[in-house]
Amino acid sequence: MKSFPYDAVVVGARCAGASTALLLAREGLRVLLVGRAPPGSDTLSTHALMRGGVLQLHRWGVLPGIAAVTPTVRLTTFHYADEAIAVPIQPRDGVDGLYAPRRTVLDVALVDAARAARAEVAFGAAVIDLVRDGRGRVAGVVLEGEDGTRSAVTARLVIGADGLHSRVASLAGARVERAGRHAAAVVYGHWSGLEVEGYHWHYRPGVSAGAIPTNDGRTCVFAAVPRGRFTEELRGGLQGLYARTLAEAAPEHAAAIRGARLDGKLRPFAGTPGFMRRPWGPGWALVGDAGCFRDPITAHGITDALRDAELLARAVVSGTDAALAEYQAARDDACAGIFALSDAVASFDWTLDRVKELHLELAREMAREVEMVRRLGPIAPKTRRPPSATRPAASATHQRLDPISSSPASAPPPARPGSR
Repeated sequence: MKSFPYDAVVVGARCAGASTALLLAREGLRVLLVGRAPPGSDTLSTHALMRGGVLQLHRWGVLPGIAAVTPTVRLTTFHYADEAIAVPIQPRDGVDGLYAPRRTVLDVALVDAARAARAEVAFGAAVIDLVRDGRGRVAGVVLEGEDGTRSAVTARLVIGADGLHSRVASLAGARVERAGRHAAAVVYGHWSGLEVEGYHWHYRPGVSAGAIPTNDGRTCVFAAVPRGRFTEELRGGLQGLYARTLAEAAPEHAAAIRGARLDGKLRPFAGTPGFMRRPWGPGWALVGDAGCFRDPITAHGITDALRDAELLARAVVSGTDAALAEYQAARDDACAGIFALSDAVASFDWTLDRVKELHLELAREMAREVEMVRRLGPIAPKTRRPPSATRPAASATHQRLDPISSSPASAPPPARPGSR
């Protein structure tokens, strides 16, 4: 039987990939986590975690470090034109509230936890091809470092956690099995000097907006419109589009930011319809946006990623194609309702009464998701192999990762940005 230096290569070191690597490494698997962007770099995100995602971070022991530097959200308010409905967030399952960490905090915390679990981590590497065996089964990846050096790394399983435009999904031929019809375009910025209590979600006909408290005293304020309107009005400039949409959707926030300071630049997302790809095949699997992307208008993407990371990790540990098929079934069952509701909200083809109904349905789906997470039970860190056997020997294949800034699991984790 062929010997592989790794049980799994996880491509993409954001929240989906780092979570998957963490859970697999805790189960004693030999894991290489590969990230293209530098550690601690930012990415498009509006940050908000829902209860299911917070519960998983708590169960994995990652939440305390995040909660120490991220405001606790104990109230979420839905605004339907001038009507405000406040919903308190009740402490439950050892979780005090919700959190909206920036990706410079969340992704780093998960990578640090994966490294502590003895996953190997390599940044500055891009996947350019898949390695296949004589039967066509995926058996590894070809990586290219920033200096152009290429390395073939073999593994029993390649996991694509490389986002919306997943290279792994494309190379593996993962087909789209369900597609959304609508897309919301979003513009957001991080504001200092703007205090809000909890999450705020605003809805008026044809527009939406929100305010989300995050790290370092910043508030993420976003404005959303149908993709067609975004394309048309962007000709007049991003700042103008943002100001007009925010004034239309959430006049109070539009007024409040006049006395606040924008940190950095406004970040646009032009929108793309959601999809659910087949998330596994011979020697490969997908997780996070690579496998299932639903419209960000319902702010559920990070929670999706954490949920699916655990579902996939459990299937990988089982080690059978039947388990991976069960992973797809569980993912589809958990995601389908939220996917359809997100697509409906992203259509902007609703009255205020109808969008209220959609949110009530969404709340029921999220409650069902939390129950599913509870039933998963705890994952206790454990090692199935002695430490000397968990790392592959230094071979030519492994040594060629050096130009890609490969970091052995035994190396101390880097300091977080801003000393977090």
